[in-house]
Amino acid sequence: MTRVLITGLSGFVGHHVAEGVLKNTDWEVIGLDRYHHSGTMSRIMDIDTWEEHKRRVRLHWHDLRSPVNPMLARAIGRVDYLFHIAASSHVDRSIDDPMAFVMDNVVGTCNILNYGRTLGTLKKLFYFSTDEVFGPAPEGVAYQEWDRYNSGNPYAATKAGGEELALAFHNTYKLPVVITHGMNIFGERQHPEKFIPLVIRRCLTGEKVFIHSNAAKTLAGSRFYIHARNVAAAMLFLCERGQLGDKYNIVGEKEVSNLDLALLIEQFVQEVEPAARLDWELVDFHSSRPGHDLRYALDGAKLRDMGFDFPKTFEDTLRKVVHWSLDNRKWLLMEDAAELVRA
Repeated sequence: MTRVLITGLSGFVGHHVAEGVLKNTDWEVIGLDRYHHSGTMSRIMDIDTWEEHKRRVRLHWHDLRSPVNPMLARAIGRVDYLFHIAASSHVDRSIDDPMAFVMDNVVGTCNILNYGRTLGTLKKLFYFSTDEVFGPAPEGVAYQEWDRYNSGNPYAATKAGGEELALAFHNTYKLPVVITHGMNIFGERQHPEKFIPLVIRRCLTGEKVFIHSNAAKTLAGSRFYIHARNVAAAMLFLCERGQLGDKYNIVGEKEVSNLDLALLIEQFVQEVEPAARLDWELVDFHSSRPGHDLRYALDGAKLRDMGFDFPKTFEDTLRKVVHWSLDNRKWLLMEDAAELVRA
């Protein structure tokens, strides 16, 4: 049986990728995680088919800032695909403590790459990168996979560093590396500090939502939002079709301004809670919070031309997430979200 190792399985993206593997294949799933900050096994155990699939899941605690030692390697056993998703990802925390992000995202990546070199059965090792390595995208620009880096904050720089290490290991040791660039991912069980669950919650409480805008406060920032299940589907597609040593952008269906997104969330919340209202204000984030960019954009033509497409529209997936969150409000209340967050 095929076996896939997922680092960061208890995190938001990791558990959705695991869900996609469990629901669409008969593979065994091994998780590596240190359950730090937002990591919780409650995520994977909350999926609707957990009881059916849990026999195919094995979990190991490990801090990737340390090498994978022989005892852990023996416990993990054979690995056919490795999805390296674990990372520290919050821009504000990277600005406050850049060295912690170097340890997690660069040193941690080097340790998993070194471990990958010991896996004689490994078919592909996926390094999960981000659109932020390219920096802000001017209007009309969408970066392609091999465009230059221009990191705007320490988080992005450490992801770019991990990406370069992955390529170096492919070139030097013939490690079967494939790199993906993700965008703004949303979905069920996302940490409440993130923009979409924060807006849902504040529609209910009446608290104001501050939205990233230009200095004149006339233009909200924009992103290409993508559901985590679509990301999982793309990863499985690339298990079959991805070329070793290559990069692939996993891009949302369309670009949406953060203000339009917030208003759409309000509309979907009101379908369940008619009295809910959104109180919002545009804020010049970049001047007050250096390292936050107004617009990111990637070109998704490469993956699309290979035959990959998303099964549902952005609006359909967003509505489903909003309604699901209102039915599962514990995920909106994991802890107090920050007053200002990066959308």
